[in-house]
Amino acid sequence: MSRNIDTLPLRPRTVQSADGTPIGYQTLGTGPDLIVLGGNLKTSADYLPLARLLARSFTVHVVDRRGRGASGPQGPDYSLAKEVEDLCAVQADTGARLAFGHSYGGLVVLETARSFPLFDRIAVYEPGVPCSPVPTGWMAPFRERLAAGDDYGAFIHFIQGSGGAPDFMTKLPHWYLRMVFRVAFRGPAWQRMRPLLGACLAEHEQLAAQHGRLPEFADVTAPVLLLVGRRSKPLHQEEFATLAGTLPNAVLQAVDGANHMGPSERKTAPAVAERALPFLL
Repeated sequence: MSRNIDTLPLRPRTVQSADGTPIGYQTLGTGPDLIVLGGNLKTSADYLPLARLLARSFTVHVVDRRGRGASGPQGPDYSLAKEVEDLCAVQADTGARLAFGHSYGGLVVLETARSFPLFDRIAVYEPGVPCSPVPTGWMAPFRERLAAGDDYGAFIHFIQGSGGAPDFMTKLPHWYLRMVFRVAFRGPAWQRMRPLLGACLAEHEQLAAQHGRLPEFADVTAPVLLLVGRRSKPLHQEEFATLAGTLPNAVLQAVDGANHMGPSERKTAPAVAERALPFLL
């Protein structure tokens, strides 16, 4: 490809969702329209490395889900249904018939496709469709620390209690993790993440509420590429295999060298794009 994908111009756009909330997204590239919807504690900026790779073949629309970036707040009546309305608004504004979703964004894409025939093909990376109960014990202390202005303390409760951290990290004392996090989490990524901690809690409350709904996702009739990271926990990989077996038209593929954050990490985004591109074309 002759053009430099790192210098493709970003075109900011905004659309109003059904409840009037502005939903911002950034557009780049040319070709068939593709929506990219990100995960928890992430903004559209975290997905630009992936989006620039996908923009070799598509017009990519990278969305700031409500509660982050250029979009409006989650609102007091936040729910998964609101996220579906937001995605429908972006789809109507762009005409996109293709979608890529990561983590919670993958849940939103699949929930939208379950009810509305908007997408011809879908790629999701470790979507947040619970196959087992979602841990909730961390939520009360997280909320308490967040109310006290202790962002690091809240984040530690989330990391240790939500089920995604390596097992060894769950056993480390809070004082030690606080010291480590103050050093490790201080750059631009943390500055983007820090304002999203409240949204993180609301989204995980919605995740917990989805348990038991797995059979409903058999209503997703569009072809789905379900990507998982080979470095993700074996238990989680098994759950995604269960989801793939529930979706009537799904292909399950593993991405070498990637964990749950594969699409939003610069070093693994190329491997994710390499899997997604031939499926979406």
